[in-house]
Amino acid sequence: MLPIIVQAAENFCHHQLCLPFERTTSFSQKRTLLAYIDIEAVDGSVHRAFIGCDTILIQAIAETFLGEDESDEQTLIDMLLETTNMIVGSAKVLAEESYETSISIMTPFFSSTTIGEGDLEEIQHLRVEDGEMIIALQRL
Repeated sequence: MLPIIVQAAENFCHHQLCLPFERTTSFSQKRTLLAYIDIEAVDGSVHRAFIGCDTILIQAIAETFLGEDESDEQTLIDMLLETTNMIVGSAKVLAEESYETSISIMTPFFSSTTIGEGDLEEIQHLRVEDGEMIIALQRL
């Protein structure tokens, strides 16, 4: 499941943001806003997908979509929730088209806590221009 979400995130960076990106093996300790969305597969398994962006990246996303040079905290959170919805929604379409399987996605939520990598089943990091994104998956 994680490779499909990462592909959707890369598509988002390329097509929506028009920003260069690369996969990395680590994530710096910058302040990161984190959201999650639950995914249910046809076989009944449920996963929680996390999308986290540092403030540099989420501000760049807000600038792209809202035209805001400096967004307040609530706007950044709302933009992260929408970004999470767009990426995982795109992964849903990719899963149906490429893997001929269906998944259901729920509503995204902002997480005020951080996640430890030990809590996660899979994790991937993207460096997007000057910002960073974390994409992770946890079995529920």
